[in-house]
Amino acid sequence: MPKYLLRLLCFTMILGALPVIVIGSVSYTIASQDIEQKVRESNLQILHQTQMRVEQVLRSLQLSSIQYVNSPLVLQAMKQPLDSSEFQQIRDLTSGFNNLQAVTNIDQAYLVNLDEDWVVSMRSFGKLDDFSIRDRIGSYLKYTNSLFWVTQNVNSAKESVHVSAGVGDSTQEIVPTLISSDNVVSMVFKIPMMPTNVKPKGFLVIDISDTELSSYLSRNTNSGDMYVLDRDQKFFLNDMEQNGKYTALNEEIQEKVQVTGESEGFFNAEVEGNQVAVSYRQSQLNGWLYVSVVSLGQITAQSQKIALVTGVATLVMLGLTGLVAFYGSRRMYSPISRLLQFTKGLDSPVDSKGRRQDEFSYIEERLSTLFSSEQTMREQMKGQHVHLQEFFMTKLLTGKISEEDFRYQGDLYDFPTNWSSLGVLTLQMDTIEGTRYEEQDRDLLLFAVNNIVGEWLPPEIRFTPVMIDDAQVTVLASELHDELQLKEWMHTQAEGIRERVVTYLNLPVSIGISRSYRAIGDTPQAYQESREALQGRVSLGSRIILHYEDIQPRGQTEAALYTQLRMIEDQLASALKQGDEEKVDAYFTQYLGLLADKKLHFSEYPAIMVQLLSRVYQLVQEQGGDVAEVLGEKASMARLLKLSTLDEMTNWFRKRLFQPVIHFWREQEESQYMNIARRMIRLIEERYDRELSLEACAEELNFHPVYLSRVFKKEAGVNFTEYLAEYRMEKAKTWLQTTDLKISEIAEKLNYTNPTAFIRTFRKITGTTPGKYREQQR
Repeated sequence: MPKYLLRLLCFTMILGALPVIVIGSVSYTIASQDIEQKVRESNLQILHQTQMRVEQVLRSLQLSSIQYVNSPLVLQAMKQPLDSSEFQQIRDLTSGFNNLQAVTNIDQAYLVNLDEDWVVSMRSFGKLDDFSIRDRIGSYLKYTNSLFWVTQNVNSAKESVHVSAGVGDSTQEIVPTLISSDNVVSMVFKIPMMPTNVKPKGFLVIDISDTELSSYLSRNTNSGDMYVLDRDQKFFLNDMEQNGKYTALNEEIQEKVQVTGESEGFFNAEVEGNQVAVSYRQSQLNGWLYVSVVSLGQITAQSQKIALVTGVATLVMLGLTGLVAFYGSRRMYSPISRLLQFTKGLDSPVDSKGRRQDEFSYIEERLSTLFSSEQTMREQMKGQHVHLQEFFMTKLLTGKISEEDFRYQGDLYDFPTNWSSLGVLTLQMDTIEGTRYEEQDRDLLLFAVNNIVGEWLPPEIRFTPVMIDDAQVTVLASELHDELQLKEWMHTQAEGIRERVVTYLNLPVSIGISRSYRAIGDTPQAYQESREALQGRVSLGSRIILHYEDIQPRGQTEAALYTQLRMIEDQLASALKQGDEEKVDAYFTQYLGLLADKKLHFSEYPAIMVQLLSRVYQLVQEQGGDVAEVLGEKASMARLLKLSTLDEMTNWFRKRLFQPVIHFWREQEESQYMNIARRMIRLIEERYDRELSLEACAEELNFHPVYLSRVFKKEAGVNFTEYLAEYRMEKAKTWLQTTDLKISEIAEKLNYTNPTAFIRTFRKITGTTPGKYREQQR
């Protein structure tokens, strides 16, 4: 082989092979890393979804139980004794348990009255000693919180208790005395629901089988082993404890959570000699740890497949590169050999077999290749013809092509040429909510609609359908001259498009139709008319076909209308503050009825609705709440402006605004009541030895005495005077036991005007006189 040909062949091989090897290696590295990262993120997302499913059940059950505990039926029952003869009242209490079954399948429920010594369960009624729950009541009395969760592991004799007292309270873990219990998760409420050292009147205990909660765990094999740990690192929602297989792993997870303070994460570890990927999330509700353990071999299986495919592809490309390099080098050398023959009189180089090279055949082959490439380019241009048509139509509809440009370029795109009238149809999806599609499918659905229009309408009567922003647009061409016939014909085409979209996609759509026109240069204006026609959905509803001529002309809005709307807005805001959902619904219905009676132009609805939205935002801000946190992204002004029908707007207001605002105000009010009661108790503890009345507290706290009396009775369960007297008597008991103070001195220290009043109050509360009490204690 000639030396120059060998150099050319080596250079070509290096030039072709090096990029293939580099690209193959880099692509494999990036792909394998991306796959591993995606799998980890997917496992963490599955873990998050599992946590959300479990906590949604717990939160829903918690809210339903709070409503049951605060119901008048329970509050009244906790104040009186019950026996088996009061069948109707017991039945009503049991019915409340049955309502909790609508949230989840609970295993057992107990309503315990400690003062009156009775218990109502889902299946029976009796004294506390008749029920197995009596063994647990003693441990529950130690907790200061009004709401806490208890988990019981069948492999362990102790309960792990997670106490949650609502917003702002810390979570603590208490290990009570050993008890015998089924494998359940218990939710315990103190009655009344107020975190205090005062002994509660009773308990509401809800037992949920951990088998029921385990059904919410993901069973996806690709997610590996998934289990839940309580704060003691005990399995209680899964029977896969694996004989201590994950004990060291759980300790490592617990250490990472405590050291980093992060509630979620993932890392690699080794379990019984196998490399695994661990994902974990810690619940903010009860401190449980949700853990997913996946074998690294399972994660890297896809990477190994990619490595195999990349290696095979690289080898094939290297082989092809070698063949092409060898063949091309020989061909590229032929002209050089021929040129050498005609310069300086040298003979052309010959190969190892003494055969001369055919230089001109290489040139002939190149020319043939050029002609072949030209033919290929023509075929490719035909494939791009449709995209060029769509691009041209988009520019025409947006006014970027004049009538002269269209006449010059229109013949290249096979558009209709003979028409008497033109019209523009603009189609928009009414809503994605309530269908089987998601919001991210909107662009794909619009593409599918555009294909349906292009396939159904024959090319002779339409220009190329295009998609502009959130709409599908079609320009129709007709030979009809009569305006009524033309309007009916365009309506028929629009009806056919809508029926096919509903048939194939089951998607609600509306279509706006412009006025007919003749000059192609009027297409941009007709397009705007069709979009304006679609705005009529605000007042007319969805799933409609609307002509531009049918739009109601805009009239002058009465000034009195805005005054009336403002009055209703004030009433609506007052109802939201009170949490009266019936009044809120009534005032909002009145608000909408007023808008309907005035028959406003569709362009005025968004402005009025934005005004109402701003008022609701103001209610949240008045209570110190953050609009984004209280209402969420789905209650933003941008989401409101995207709604196209009045029904969508009204449903959006009721669901996304009114309900969250009512809930927010109720929470703020309950938090305020508890704070006031605590401040009054603190005043009693500080001033029990001085003159202290409800009026003095009202002056100190800047509230009306009647309001303070109602709040204290609601939160403490007794009125202010009774609580003050009981606190003073507790002080008197302590002094009687630990000091030699005279009874008259104790009465004076407790601000009693004479010992007789003190003795009378002491006997009323304790059932004995101070002197007898001191003797009994000594």
